[in-house]
Amino acid sequence: MGDIARLAGVSRQAVYLHFPKRAELLIATTRYIDRVKDVDARLAPSRNAGSGIERLDAFVEAWGNYIPEIQGVGRALMAMREHDPDARAAWDDRMQAVRQGCEAAVRALAADGDLTDAFTVAEATDLLWAMLSVPAWAQLRDGCGWSQRAYVDRMKAAARRLLVAADGRGR
Repeated sequence: MGDIARLAGVSRQAVYLHFPKRAELLIATTRYIDRVKDVDARLAPSRNAGSGIERLDAFVEAWGNYIPEIQGVGRALMAMREHDPDARAAWDDRMQAVRQGCEAAVRALAADGDLTDAFTVAEATDLLWAMLSVPAWAQLRDGCGWSQRAYVDRMKAAARRLLVAADGRGR
């Protein structure tokens, strides 16, 4: 907090007046990054999609292309979270927002009758959320050498194969 106050040119007390807990500062920082990078505009196509399948594709595309822009902060928070409850709170806050996006896409599939019968909405949400996690992205991009375009295209295809019913109306 002292380093942040010094860099911001304010007193440490001023920082604590606005952010009584370090977790609140970290959460505000991650949300600020989302505002600066206009995550809402990026997600608009998924929110305005005409069908569940279109929403799924648009969400995977938007989030998949957003990960490279936030992965530095994400990796830092993930590295800190095991021993730092404030970092854990900040990371969990943002990842719950991603989970909500996954759930909205899955619910849209279910509403259209296109969600496979192999999973409940909760299970399908869990699977999509895990597939689109920052560690999974890092493994595929850094560990396996996938290009960013290949990552997004393959995740869209995998999500469809895993979550969309073969006939588009349940299995």
